Amino acid sequence: MFPHGADRYIDDIAAAAGITLGGGGAVRTALDTGCGVASWGAYLLSRDVLTMSFAPKDTHEAQVLFALERGVPAMLGIMATKRLPYPARAFDMAHCSRCLIPWSKYNGLYMIEVDRVLRPGGYWVLSGPPVNWERHFKGWKRTPEDLSSEQSAIEAIAKSLCWTKVQQMGDIAVWQKPINHVSCKASRNELGGLGFCNSNQDPDAGWYVNMEECITPLPEVSGPGDVAGGEVKRWPERLTSPPPRIAGGSLGSSVTVDTFIKDSEMWRRRVDRYKGVSGGLAEKGRYRNLLDMNAGLGGFAAALVDDPVWVMNVVPTAAVANTLGVIYERGLIGTYQDWCEATSTYPRTYDLIHAYSLFTMYKDRCEMEDILLEMDRVLRPEGTVIFRDDVDVLVKIKNIADGMRWESRIVDHEDGPMQREKILVSVKSYWTA
Repeated sequence: MFPHGADRYIDDIAAAAGITLGGGGAVRTALDTGCGVASWGAYLLSRDVLTMSFAPKDTHEAQVLFALERGVPAMLGIMATKRLPYPARAFDMAHCSRCLIPWSKYNGLYMIEVDRVLRPGGYWVLSGPPVNWERHFKGWKRTPEDLSSEQSAIEAIAKSLCWTKVQQMGDIAVWQKPINHVSCKASRNELGGLGFCNSNQDPDAGWYVNMEECITPLPEVSGPGDVAGGEVKRWPERLTSPPPRIAGGSLGSSVTVDTFIKDSEMWRRRVDRYKGVSGGLAEKGRYRNLLDMNAGLGGFAAALVDDPVWVMNVVPTAAVANTLGVIYERGLIGTYQDWCEATSTYPRTYDLIHAYSLFTMYKDRCEMEDILLEMDRVLRPEGTVIFRDDVDVLVKIKNIADGMRWESRIVDHEDGPMQREKILVSVKSYWTA
């Protein structure tokens, strides 16, 4: 895939886009569609770019499993009829390298979905067929007419989305999404084609929601030079700065700048406590793949940013507030999930799982045992689960965990034994029947 190496390939993308990839540049979160074994995302990690990679369950290679075993963020996924499980305006860059997604088919439905999840001003990178078909069509065993037609269709869809083609350099083509839709809406009569989706639709909805052949409208702006939805800071400042969704009040009065600052400080204290009661979390290199089952504002992941780990932040569909957009604005990654269902990963793919008030949230939705069995499925042997919940809930969890042969102990809250909220630390042991 990368004949001159992944690092050289990433440098070529940066040159084609006219940006810096890494080192506090404009790109912090990226999406790799049809990722294979996620080498693109793996090499971006060293540049402080966090990539959500996904690929379907392959009939001959469990590629996403290989990626997770490498310690690279990845999940099972496919572009079909449903939206991707991410909010609108999430990723700074999306990428496809020979990902076999038919971008020109179905009236551009998949490019429309990429447009939904791209941040204003974000980049779409396409390499492989049909880019540079004039040079490669014989090796691809396709006719020039077929490849030319495909590229023309992709170019037309991109134009209808109001993307600007930044440059095509060799085998790499880069487009950029506009920073707002002021000019795009004004040019609808000229461009024709795609219209804008109904404004009543939730652009952040990404759980069992059908894709639609319409452009997800960006938030309104006061002027043509403004970034729709608010401009995020460069990394690493964006991690601790109040995200635009909070500063702009889109999450309501319950989540304010003040609550965000307090939440960040609270999670720093909580993670310090976790490291005191779980030696593995304090030991650098012991864990790599972490799963936060109820991520909130991403405070748990943010508190671990200086550790050699990555966190899959999950916002449950049962959550009162949809905070996944905030998590992405902080420069973190995550997904939606209903924990009454299996999650999109292979067995034994996470080293540590964090569950804050998850079982209180799901007490009337599905059985505790079912959620715990799913946690056991995705947790590696000798992996750790940290539960934080009411003591009565933790006692019930511990009884089931003991039956699963997890080694568990309940410890006090960081504020002392008088708090009803406690911490349950469980370790999945090796065992045979």
